[in-house]
Order: sequence, then structure tokens, then C-alpha cells
Amino acid sequence: MLALLMLAAVLLSSVIDQLVPKVSSPLIQIVLGLGIALLAQRQISIQLDPELFLVLFIAPLLFDEAKNVDKAALWRNRRPVLSLAVVLAIVTALIIGFAVSWVIPAIGLATAIALGAALGPTDAVAVASLSKETDLSPRAKSILEGESLINDASGIVAFQFALTAAITSSFSLADAAADFLFSFFGGILIGLVLGYLGNFLVRKVRSWGLENTTFHVLFELFTPFIVYLAANAVGASGILAVVAAGLVNVISPRAVGPSISRMNIVSASVWRVVSFALNGVVFVLLGTQLPRAMQRTWEDTSFDNGFLIGVVLLITAIYLAVRFLWLLGVERVHGRSSAKGERPSWLADARSALTMALAGPKGTITLAVMFTIPLYLPTDAGTVTPFPQRDLVIFLACGVIVVTLLLATFIVPLLAPKKGATDEDLRCDETAVSLEILRSVIGELSSRQTPETRAATQLVLRSYNQRIARIKSTNDIEDEPNTALRLQALRWEQDFVEKLIESEDVHPVAGYRHLNRLNHIENMLLHHHGRWSLQSFLLRLRALVRAGWHLLAPGFPGKGTTERTQAARDLQIRCADRVSEQLSALLASPQDDFPTEDVSALLLEYQRMARNLRKTNPSITAITTTADKAVEIERLGLRLELEQIQARYEEGDLCRSSYKRLRENVFLMQVDLEDNV
Repeated sequence: MLALLMLAAVLLSSVIDQLVPKVSSPLIQIVLGLGIALLAQRQISIQLDPELFLVLFIAPLLFDEAKNVDKAALWRNRRPVLSLAVVLAIVTALIIGFAVSWVIPAIGLATAIALGAALGPTDAVAVASLSKETDLSPRAKSILEGESLINDASGIVAFQFALTAAITSSFSLADAAADFLFSFFGGILIGLVLGYLGNFLVRKVRSWGLENTTFHVLFELFTPFIVYLAANAVGASGILAVVAAGLVNVISPRAVGPSISRMNIVSASVWRVVSFALNGVVFVLLGTQLPRAMQRTWEDTSFDNGFLIGVVLLITAIYLAVRFLWLLGVERVHGRSSAKGERPSWLADARSALTMALAGPKGTITLAVMFTIPLYLPTDAGTVTPFPQRDLVIFLACGVIVVTLLLATFIVPLLAPKKGATDEDLRCDETAVSLEILRSVIGELSSRQTPETRAATQLVLRSYNQRIARIKSTNDIEDEPNTALRLQALRWEQDFVEKLIESEDVHPVAGYRHLNRLNHIENMLLHHHGRWSLQSFLLRLRALVRAGWHLLAPGFPGKGTTERTQAARDLQIRCADRVSEQLSALLASPQDDFPTEDVSALLLEYQRMARNLRKTNPSITAITTTADKAVEIERLGLRLELEQIQARYEEGDLCRSSYKRLRENVFLMQVDLEDNV
């Protein structure tokens, strides 16, 4: 029951997050967890094995983070990242540990240091969310992302050592140092070996032609569990092993192609869902446990509620102060490497340091490791006793998580408000470039069409027009009818009819009636565009009546098509063909005045009108032939898209992320096309 409630809460949080984007998803999930705790108090009793909790939640989350981290940026900022993720994490754990142990002596020093170590890891999900909503520099984003990855491992290792000391009530610096070195470097070594071994196995299976998307995704999902359990079995750090394996993960092939792109897209989608679900479950779990921890603490008469809230704020203040001073030093050291005239001021460095200090909220990892604190401790007499102040330290950790999340959500945007789009942002906004690429493909396909491939080309062009319409709709781009283009088409038609009348190549009555009709349409477009008027209504009504009469007249006895009616129809067909030729030429040499999708849509409209006037009913063979030709033209269109994407990337119109995303989308469409043939 509880599992279903938590999954439902995670699902609901994904919807609420889109409705309220300013509030981070972890806060939404915590509130939903509180709701579950109030509605189902009897069903939220959770007793997870600590080791099982680490395997189920932390191992896959860290593997996914390590797999997707920007390794080049991580290496470039390795010094500040390592100083924050390792040195600062240990320093913060010690300072918070001594402070908590001094304020609340009932919490032993080892347990207090374990609490400080658990508060070291920053939440990667919250960091990613802040990066989208605030104006953080690329360097700041890289440092925070790298820190959120590495300090997870360092914080958990430090937590495990402190917790071991709390459980055994003994601590040897020499033994701890030796164990730490073995756990640290042993975990990294095992992770690297198993990571490369996994890459080798996948490449070997792929060379045999036995791999498919299912195998690929499942292998990636199993990898963090296998790596963690293997490292843990020999006494090394499973957390560090998972991180190392994720950093060297190259299971996804670097070659390009439709099937590989589909595999990578499916893998990324699955990991995105799994990561969101695991993070969501942990935060919902936090929300469900808050009332229980608070209730037990409030019922404990040895601690005042106001005092405990003050302790939570004190821990948060100590953490932020230490983090701010450390980051300020990092920024000043970094500023020395800049040119003398480009060195930032103390105020700028302080602002940047404060922003990054607040932009490191606690979250999933902190809560997860706190739940690994055992419920009972063994005694010398062979019995068990409750772990001292377990509920209290979990409550303090939960309080710090909530406070840091609130500060990161509401204060950081004030310090670093989102600014206007930069050149890089514009390069990564592929909307305009995508429209240009699709328009270029439409023009190229139109220029290559022949009378034999016209029908098939129309089908493909219609699909491209629909893609352009979807892009415009998704990005709220107003799509107004192109009146100037329609007026130009009417003028082409008028000039053509006038030439036919002058050369006596058309019945004069039919010619002048058609000119009169074109003048009415032109007047409506010039003076009544976008408005209802009696004239436009009468014109549409007359056209509808005429169309109905042409359909019904052949069915009445003695009412066959007259010579004049047939002449008018032939003239309309010739005019439609003439305008279609002009529009096709316009597509072949596009102009800035008329968007390609508008020209293509109007071309399809005139071609459809000519086809309806001819009343040709295609046979089954013709339909099949057209469908086969359409497949070939669609293949050509997708190849042209890839060429256009490559050209735009080389010209600097697309950033690398947009370039990869657009290519993968085209590859996926190629796969779908071949699967449906």
C-alpha cells in the first residue's frame, strides 16, 4: 500500500512541477509525503535494511550522475571540485560534529560527526533545477555538479567510518587511516576495472550481433548494483566504485546510426525515469518520516521544541558559513589567475561565493544515509539496545534538508536572477534553426519533384508542414496566414488569364467571369482579412453553392455539364497548374519575403484543387506506387536534414548539445521509417 502511495505521489509531483515551475520538485515531493503521513499513519512504518537501502537508492543514482557528468569540465575544475567535495566535506563534518555534540551532549561525538558527514553531499537534482532557473556562470555550474557527484562518495565514506566508531565505541586513527585508504583507492580501482570490463563485454556481444536495445538498457541498469556489491564484498567502498564505473562508462557506442541513436535515446529515457522515481521516492519518504520524527522529539520532555528548531538553524548557519568562507577563498585564488584588469572585485567574489554556498542544498543522499543508521545496537550481554538519539539526529538532518532547500529555491534566484539569452543560449535554442532546416528540405524536395513523383512529394511535404506547425505551436510562435503570398498567387493567376484572353486561347465569357471572381477574392484579402463581412460571407456562400451544383448537376436528367461550365473548369485547372509552377519555382529559389512552409502549404492547396477539378480516382496500383515513392522521398528528406544539421553545426548556428539532439531525432525517424516499410 505504501509503495503505491509513494509512486502515486511521485507521479503527481511530476505534474505539479510543470504547473508550479518556480518551486523545486523535492519540496513538492516532501509536501506530498506529509500528506501521505497524515492520511495513512498506520501504513508508513518503514524498516529497511541499511545496506539494502544503499544498494537500491544510492548506487543507481550515483552511477547515473557519474555517467552523465561533463567529464571535460570536471577535469578542468578538478582543484576546486576536489577541495569542496573532499576537504571541505571532512572539515564541515568535524565542525558540525563538535558543535552538535557540544550543544546536545546526549548525541555522542561520533554520531554527531556522522550527522555532519551526512550533511556533506549536495543534491544533484536540486542543483540541476537551480541551474535552469538562475544565472549561474558555466564555471559555477560545473563546480556544483562535480561537487554534487564526488562529495556523495566522500560524505558517505566519512559517514560510514563515523557510524562504525559510534557503534563500536572505539576509534584508532591508524586503523581508520588504513581502512580509509583501502576503502577509497580500492573502491576506485574496482570501479575502474569493472567499468572497463563491462565496456569490453558489451562491445564483444555487439560484435557478435547479439545485442539489442533491451540488452543494452538492462545491462546499464544492472551495472551499478553489480559494481557496488562486488566492491562491498571485498571491503572496499561500493559508493566510490559505482562513481568510478560511471565515469568510465562508455557502454553507449560512439558511432552514429539510426539503430544506435534509438538505443541511446531509449537508454537515456529509461535512466531519466528511474532517476526521477528514485529521487522522488526518497523525498516522499522524507515527508512521511518528518511527522514521526517530530512527534517523537516533541514527546521527549528532555528537549524543548523551540530549542531543537534553533539547533536546526544553528547547524544550517554553521554549514553555510563554513561553505561561504571556503568558496570565497576558492574564488579569490581563481581570480589571481585572471588578467590584472579582469580580476573580479571582493564584492563580486563574495556574491558568487554566497550564491554557490546557498546553491548546494541537502537532499536525497543525506536522507538515504541517515536511514542507514541501525535501529538497535548489540550489547556485551548478547542483547540489543536502541541506537541512542537515532530519531533526534534524523530529525536534525531532515530539518537542515528542508531549510537548505527553501533557501536554494527562494533566495538563490534573488542573488542570481535569470538574465537574457546569451550567444551560447541562442545557439542552443534550435527552434529557429530547426524551422530553417525544415524549410530548406521542403525547398529541395520541391525542386526535385517530377510529374511522376508529384503526388508522393505532396505527401512528404505535407508531413514537413505538419512538423513545422508542431514546432510553432510548441514554442508559441504565432502562425498568421500569409496574405501577401496569396495576393501574389492571385496576381499570377490574373496575368495568366489575361494572356489567355488576349491570345483567344480561352472562352471570353469564362475568362472574364474567372477574372471577376479573382477580383472579389483579392478585394476580400486586401480589405477584410481576418474580419467577418457580408461581402466575404456572400462570396463564400456563392462558392459553396457553385461547388454543390457542379457535384449534383451531372446526376439530373438532361442537366449534363454545359460547354461554358466545362470551359470554366478547364480554365481553373490551367490556372491552378500555372500557379503551382510559379510556387514550385519559388520553393526552388526561396525568398525572405515568404516562409517556405507557407509557400509549400499554398502549393499543396492549388495542387489539391487541380486534382479535385479533374476528378481523377486513382487505382489501388497507383496508390501503392505513390506510397512507395513517398517512402523514397522521405528517405531523401531525412538525408537532407542530416546534411543541413551538419552544415549548421559547422557554421556555428548550433551548439553541440542541440546538434546531437537534432541528429538523434532524425536517426530515430529513419528507424521508424524502415520499421514501417
